[in-house]
Amino acid sequence: MSLYDDAVRVLKEFPAPAPDSPGTDEQEGLRQAYLDHLAAHPDGLWKACGAGHLTASALVVDPARERVLLTLHRKLGMWLQMGGHCEQGDGSLAAAALREATEESGIGGLTLLPGGPVRLDRHPIPPPCHWHFDVQYAALAPAGSVAAISEESLDLRWFGYDEVAGVADTSVVRLLAAARARLG
Repeated sequence: MSLYDDAVRVLKEFPAPAPDSPGTDEQEGLRQAYLDHLAAHPDGLWKACGAGHLTASALVVDPARERVLLTLHRKLGMWLQMGGHCEQGDGSLAAAALREATEESGIGGLTLLPGGPVRLDRHPIPPPCHWHFDVQYAALAPAGSVAAISEESLDLRWFGYDEVAGVADTSVVRLLAAARARLG
């Protein structure tokens, strides 16, 4: 299966929140927008697509399920989850998210939460592209893991769940809420 086919499959199977949950309509709308984007742009997974492209990210959760690891993004100067662009060697969106989380956190042995992505988030980016269609996963760090700052980060830090809203934007706060709901 190609990465494109995997992305379409993942989006078609994306588990939207329960009908009475906040954000259900937004997530369903984004799911359809992602599918429409891929249908209109066969190159919609790649950075070269001027109309925007899919990205894959993962919020790294500590083994005790009390903190998340955020990166102070070098270019944006914001605390964000690990993530980035799909690459030709990625066999799936999940593999891309796991690769990015591993590269940016320095933590080996991360495991994605079962059930596929936990959230979708579309955000504008500077030209020449216009949009990132981010497919967001959550990953558990193994016991004893030690994070290491990558060249893409200014800093890397664990934050308690209650600290995230004070340092990150609403997209990260929403991702954390979705990850916590998945964790149970």
